[in-house]
Amino acid sequence: MQRKMFNLMATRLSVLAAALLGSCGAQAAQPVLSVAYAGSMGALMDKALGPAISGKAHVEFQGRGAGAYGLAHLLADKQIRADVFVSITPGPMELLQKAGLVGTAVPVASTQMVIAYSPDGPHAQEFREAAEGRRRWYEVLEQPGLKFGRTDPATDPQGRNIVFAMLLAEHYYQQPGLASRILGDYQHNTAQIFAEPSLLSRLESGQIDASSGYLSAVTSHKLPYVKLPAQVNLSDPAMSRDWYAKVHFGITAPDGKPQTLSTQPLVFYAAVLRNAANPVAAREFVQLMQSPQGRKMFHDFGYSEPKGGDLR
Repeated sequence: MQRKMFNLMATRLSVLAAALLGSCGAQAAQPVLSVAYAGSMGALMDKALGPAISGKAHVEFQGRGAGAYGLAHLLADKQIRADVFVSITPGPMELLQKAGLVGTAVPVASTQMVIAYSPDGPHAQEFREAAEGRRRWYEVLEQPGLKFGRTDPATDPQGRNIVFAMLLAEHYYQQPGLASRILGDYQHNTAQIFAEPSLLSRLESGQIDASSGYLSAVTSHKLPYVKLPAQVNLSDPAMSRDWYAKVHFGITAPDGKPQTLSTQPLVFYAAVLRNAANPVAAREFVQLMQSPQGRKMFHDFGYSEPKGGDLR
């Protein structure tokens, strides 16, 4: 009798193990869609676009968010691979076009620079007054002891764009030296510079009082912010040639060479990589971003309509 019971239990365990292994095998067999994207897009990718393409194309979505220039260099050097690349500003995408990894890139959304702040931080009331137009936002940022966060201009477009915004503010408000007073060393101020995916998380946790941000990402994180005038926020392509193009600054590029940077429009571009392992799902993902369903997702997460034409 005991032997029969033992054999029955063994049989049941074998069936259960086979079922579990079969389930794991089915999951492992599901094709992967690998997407490398500008780190500020994390909430949109994780909560909306990623799940949508997983259901639509029956793939496992694997996203990698980081500074767009850093990702572009890794892709160009074949240190990482992806099926789709989504960048902000043309620069990172143009780097991959020069490397022969991307053909045409399409605009999928746009945004603008803002100053995000901690709703519970020691300077929250002052930032609220600045957001309401009762204080100058840059005077709040200049206060001693205020902890400001931004990203690395050598690897991330946002890190460049906050420097451009401050340089434009110098001209617009007629405040010489404003950018240096707020940012210090543009490239090497380690007290301010953090990896893009962690920047708004640091703000949410109270590690910093304020940070640079794209309106799209700040809205996605439901953080309060101070809106900047169009002359400063880099959002209006009509101002590019005669106003935004007035400011430049230099950095040391990742290859060690000096580089002079110029402003670029805050437009998000998407493209299928020529060495994509899953080109069919990759094209479907880019189409999703351009579709009415995708546009609604962008809108719901604080992004504006795409601007300008394709990058070829």
